[in-house]
Amino acid sequence: GQRGWWTAYADVFTGSYVALEDEASLIRTWDTQLIHGLLQTEEYARAVITAGRMLPTVADIERRIDARKARQALLNRVDAPKVHLIIDEGVLQRKIGGPGVMRAQLEWLLELGERPQISIQVLPFSAGEHAGLDGRFTILSFADPADPDIAYVEGTMGDVYLESAEAIATHGERFEQIAKASRSPEDSAHLIAEAARSSP
Repeated sequence: GQRGWWTAYADVFTGSYVALEDEASLIRTWDTQLIHGLLQTEEYARAVITAGRMLPTVADIERRIDARKARQALLNRVDAPKVHLIIDEGVLQRKIGGPGVMRAQLEWLLELGERPQISIQVLPFSAGEHAGLDGRFTILSFADPADPDIAYVEGTMGDVYLESAEAIATHGERFEQIAKASRSPEDSAHLIAEAARSSP
């Protein structure tokens, strides 16, 4: 009967995604343009929010950053969900916020990747065509087997939640194919470290 923390940010979050994410035991996400919001540094998030949201005031931007930091707190919980992040290699090369901000973001990504519940893979350019060309998506899984997985696709025209068994199976298979085409977490860490070193 307790209200979720996200209700204090009803002006920021739309839909039910954040509530579902907060309850998930496993978060699998494929991102083609950006580091996933859960793993963003504050300055990287500020650059993304400023560029993408076209918000009218600094206060609006800061409000969204505060909300994002509150959302990220789930990674530090005792029962933190497992996170399997796959990013395109292009994400490492896109200097969001400038070289310094990007270097700090990549270093934070390396630190997060050392946590036992977080697995990070990079899909290299050399993979060529792959199963993730249709764009980013997230699959949320839950501890209770009675709760079905949910696939979430975010877009500028609105968010889409896929719950049918067929759609979930398709996205699950797609994620596995992307994972197989990606570098291992160990090799991915080397790619991330190399990209961090190239950001002066």
